[in-house]
Amino acid sequence: MYKYAFLSKYLSAVRPPPLAGLLRFESNSAKISNCSFPARTLTQTLCLHTNTQNLSSKRRSQSQQREMKYVLVTGGVVSGLGKGVTASSIGVVLKACGLRVTSIKIGAAITFNGLICVADPYLNTDAGTMSPFEHGEVFVLDDGGEVDLDLGNYERFLDVTLTKDNNITTGKIFQSVIEKERKGDYLGKTVQVVPHITDAIKDWIESVAAIPVDGKEGPADVCVIELGGTVGDIESMPFIEALRQLSFSVGQDNFCLVHVSLIPVLGVVGEQKTKPTQHSVRELRALGLTPHLLACRSAQPLLENTKEKLSQFCHVPAANILNIHDVPNVWHVPLLLRNQDAHDAILKQLNLLSMAMPPSLQDWTMMAETCDNLTNSVRIAMVGKYVGLTDSYLSVVKALLHACIACSLKPSIDWIAASDLEEDSAKSTPEAHAAAWETLKNAECILVPGGFGDRGVSGMILAAKYARENKIPYLGICLGMQIAVIEFARSVLGLERADSNEFDTNTPDPVVIFMPEGSRTHMGSTMRLGSRRTLFQTPDCITAKLCGNPQYVEERHRHRYEVNPEVIEILEENGLKFVGKDETGKRMEILELPSHPFYVGVQFHPEFKSRPRRPSALFLGFILAATGKLEAHLKSHQNGI
Repeated sequence: MYKYAFLSKYLSAVRPPPLAGLLRFESNSAKISNCSFPARTLTQTLCLHTNTQNLSSKRRSQSQQREMKYVLVTGGVVSGLGKGVTASSIGVVLKACGLRVTSIKIGAAITFNGLICVADPYLNTDAGTMSPFEHGEVFVLDDGGEVDLDLGNYERFLDVTLTKDNNITTGKIFQSVIEKERKGDYLGKTVQVVPHITDAIKDWIESVAAIPVDGKEGPADVCVIELGGTVGDIESMPFIEALRQLSFSVGQDNFCLVHVSLIPVLGVVGEQKTKPTQHSVRELRALGLTPHLLACRSAQPLLENTKEKLSQFCHVPAANILNIHDVPNVWHVPLLLRNQDAHDAILKQLNLLSMAMPPSLQDWTMMAETCDNLTNSVRIAMVGKYVGLTDSYLSVVKALLHACIACSLKPSIDWIAASDLEEDSAKSTPEAHAAAWETLKNAECILVPGGFGDRGVSGMILAAKYARENKIPYLGICLGMQIAVIEFARSVLGLERADSNEFDTNTPDPVVIFMPEGSRTHMGSTMRLGSRRTLFQTPDCITAKLCGNPQYVEERHRHRYEVNPEVIEILEENGLKFVGKDETGKRMEILELPSHPFYVGVQFHPEFKSRPRRPSALFLGFILAATGKLEAHLKSHQNGI
């Protein structure tokens, strides 16, 4: 019995027995009279046990190598500090180190200029029904997700393609938990914020982090998470608790917290104040999270004594206190982080130093310096509904910047409220009316972006008419395309009451109508959304030549109303050509006016796919036309130059 116990002890051990012990045991095994295992079988059994242990250890090692690393970016003191740009820039630097990066945004963005301050994460399931005046633009993804504008920053900075699940809102989490409760998945338990809501948040983060977003197979190496709002907001408490639990469950080598805070300077004293950041860090630590790095926003570079004070009272090493001071353009932010060795601090915390290389950011350096040194500019009239908050058209502004830099130009955007161009404003606000028209007439090109509702539509129609009649380059996006159709129908076809059913349900000449891919009653997730293919009807059109593909282009959509198929024939007979249609041939996607240097309208949103190093073809053509270089550009590309 003693020898059987001895055998059991070895077989059940966590570690395999030492080789000497095995040899001694093998020599004695033949002497065990009641043992049913012959000496050879016993050796094989023990070797099999040893091999199994080694295989399991190897698999655990491989699993540990594939474990997701998380970088959490939080904010304190005030909103609007630029957590999104900071998180995106961290991703850029890590990607430059050779790592694969994905990102998640929790909640909504606060506008970077600090004009709007609202609490988030919000209860909406997505950003689709939010006012642009409160949260800026609604960014649209390939899969049709209507998400926070910060995901646009992530896509532009990291050159990735995210999904709607990369944007987590309180509404989505609550909805998923309630649906599970209704189905009985909790087996009669009392559903509570802890653990059910927090578990749902953790599960969502871990599952989404594993989705590849860079076109390669397998999960990324690092997931950058931005938590919207400021630490201490009641709305973000479940997320803070979930992230605290996540940091504990994944282990300290897999979690890095970067806290973005403000270092204000009082005008009278002129001293950089650290007390707001101290209180913010104390609040964060009281909630169970300790920052590994501080990203301090300030107007001027931090002084050494300011860093020392922050290090002493926030318990963060001075080397891990980063300064993101004001810079000429946001492309400098990754360079700021690189120059302060932020990547080393993050990689060390995540135990990734061995698999990373020094960051290569030559392209970013060139872009940032090029943008700083531009002298020649092009005047662009942006005629829209939400010009009071420029973040409402953030992606359009970025696409214009990308195109202008490709042309070695600096964008000079003149914001024109469409309502100021209308005849009614000449009586109510004559000064604003005169200024708007003067600005429009001095512009080298005119852009009418997307929007909803009838406010300002008459002014947009007047802008489109001015561009058409005076041969000014015109680009109409979504609503801007529909405006071009309405204006053409009224001015050229003589249909004075031509309109969209969105603005006038009783119009006798509905040239823009509601198409059946949606609902009239529910506003959320009911539009034609996401990436769709547009087929060119002729390879000789300007758009096809700019895109470099004579067959089709794939762009993202966000709209309910489209050009009425019944009026296409009469419009084309009078000179307006629809050179791009969807795969059914019923939806008009691109219009051009061949008699005009550049008069283009698109139903989709090309701005969402524009990248710093790959500007949107349509925006590039728009800027080239404004500077008189479009024809030469098309000829050079046609000849393969």
